Amino acid sequence: MRDIAQLPKAHLHVHLESTVRWRTAQEIADANGLTIPDPPGSFDGFRSFADYNSRVRESLCRPEDFRRIALEFCEDEAAQGTRYAEVTFTAASHGDRLGSPEMPLEAVLDGLAEGRAAYGIECRVILDHSRRRSVDRAWRTLKLATRYTSAGVVGIGLAGEESYPLAPFAEVFDTARDEGVRLVHHAGEEGGPESVREALVLGHAERIGHGITVLDDDGLVAELCERAIPLEVCPTSNVALGLAPSLDDHPLHRLRAAGLTVTLNTDIPSIVGTSLVEEYARVRDAFGYDDEALAELARAGIDASFAPDATKERLRRGVDAWLAS
Repeated sequence: MRDIAQLPKAHLHVHLESTVRWRTAQEIADANGLTIPDPPGSFDGFRSFADYNSRVRESLCRPEDFRRIALEFCEDEAAQGTRYAEVTFTAASHGDRLGSPEMPLEAVLDGLAEGRAAYGIECRVILDHSRRRSVDRAWRTLKLATRYTSAGVVGIGLAGEESYPLAPFAEVFDTARDEGVRLVHHAGEEGGPESVREALVLGHAERIGHGITVLDDDGLVAELCERAIPLEVCPTSNVALGLAPSLDDHPLHRLRAAGLTVTLNTDIPSIVGTSLVEEYARVRDAFGYDDEALAELARAGIDASFAPDATKERLRRGVDAWLAS
């Protein structure tokens, strides 16, 4: 078996605020007069995770906090063989909380630029918006995306509890599509296939964040295959949040067998104690995947990314070289 850390990978579904090293989180919290409890490792559903995760988010207050976590993200991802990442960040929420609309995003972009220079990893940003929050904030998220496109913001999308519908935000996503902003929504994580359909029809989704429930709808599977809509699958996160009973019983292998485009990601790595290398290793062990299957997952992530064509071609060559080694 080849060294997974040497396999060039694209990481497409990972929340910046859930990548923070725990020592860093504690130091930032201390500096801002706050405390963060240790992560429990597993959660009683999505809501309990979201409540815990908000403690980490609220500890980030100063430009140096956001810059630091972005720089350390680059260092940690580069060590795992990630050569390209699209990291999700809830910029408008932080901006509203801190009374400074642009500061959190600008600081993150500064940190990612510094990380690229130091570690050679290319990163872009997807701005997410909670389904529970206002349409006005979603408009602010889109405004940030269009303002900072040249600095590395590539798209926007909805996240959070799927019991809150996408429909109220349809006009935001119509405008985003018309302005050339890429669209990626969380759907089919805790919600059923109807959530994925809504993301496709009203949200103009180009990828689906998670999508692990789509196998319950044969017509939807056929449509996703025909349109080559990729799924951003995050097995360890799904198990930790109680959305899959175990890694062995996770639907990833069945999704691939159905002909769907499946990319492998971590979602909330620091909170559930994983990394992208570990995610590949766990999938390899759970489903008996050989190196060719791991390379196929890596290629799927590269092809599904919003990276420039030159970056994609360079990474594909790197995967071929890994297999030939």
